[in-house]
Amino acid sequence: MSNDVTRRRFLEGLALGAAAGPALPLLTAESISAAQKIPRRVLGRTGAKVSILAFGCGSRFLKYEDEDQALAALNHAIDLGISYLDTAYAYGEGKSEMRVGKVMATRRKEVFLATKAPDRTRDDLLRRIEGSLKRLQTDQVDLLHIHSLRNEDDLAKIEAPDGALKGLLEAREQKLARFIGMTSHTNGEVMAQAIARHDLDCVQMSLNPTRNGRFEELALPAANKKNLGIIAMKVTGQDFINGTGEGKAAVDSLLRYSMGLPVTTAVIGMPHMEYIDQNVAVARAFKPLEPVELEKLRNDLGTVRDALEKRLVGHLDGPTMTPEIFHV
Repeated sequence: MSNDVTRRRFLEGLALGAAAGPALPLLTAESISAAQKIPRRVLGRTGAKVSILAFGCGSRFLKYEDEDQALAALNHAIDLGISYLDTAYAYGEGKSEMRVGKVMATRRKEVFLATKAPDRTRDDLLRRIEGSLKRLQTDQVDLLHIHSLRNEDDLAKIEAPDGALKGLLEAREQKLARFIGMTSHTNGEVMAQAIARHDLDCVQMSLNPTRNGRFEELALPAANKKNLGIIAMKVTGQDFINGTGEGKAAVDSLLRYSMGLPVTTAVIGMPHMEYIDQNVAVARAFKPLEPVELEKLRNDLGTVRDALEKRLVGHLDGPTMTPEIFHV
């Protein structure tokens, strides 16, 4: 069964028996003004409060082929209380940032804006953030990550005297970014090393019931020990574990799993308006999974951990991304 069908059935359930009636309308800011808002949490040492659901502006955002639809989706998400936006240069080689920038032109103060630089040298990273700021139509991002930490060799490049870490620290000093961090899809051990050694504010890592990359075991405790802001990503394993059947689970369960960990927010791509409504509904009503539910998810999805890890090792989140973008 396709993920679209699974999501539609979820939404039909929310209709509370109205399946024979008209299509479920989109949520509006007005319709939830008197209802529960999306909960917010403090992003670690930054002190910023952000929604527990974050809008992913990667490959799923680029699936809106019509730009007007993409901008409408992003505005809709902000209207409903999603306050954390996650973009990157590598998402369409600036296309995602340009789209986000068109919304930021009028709504910058409403959101916590994060972007990422794929570069591994100081000079390249600083050039990249200057371009990102222009595309995002702002003079400062809230958070700048070094994108996609891969392995020890990659970390060594970043840490070199002329490496990207030096540029990242300078970007914070120059107030191009309020806060700085790193992301990783695949290697919790190396991320834990980076956390221990460097003055980061935030980290973004793959956190889902498969427990791929040992992030939950190694990097998550290291980040919490230093009170870093923690952003969960790959909640659905890039849709690899989303759906029905063996090694899969419903989106609401996956979101509740990730949100129930000691993190601040969970990033997920939402390539259809109804997905935004679905995920907002989960976030508004959030409660952690019961221990028996949590253990069942881990057992059921742990069977596909190796397959997901192989998938994410070669994963580059954007239709035009290539390994050369990351200088690896």
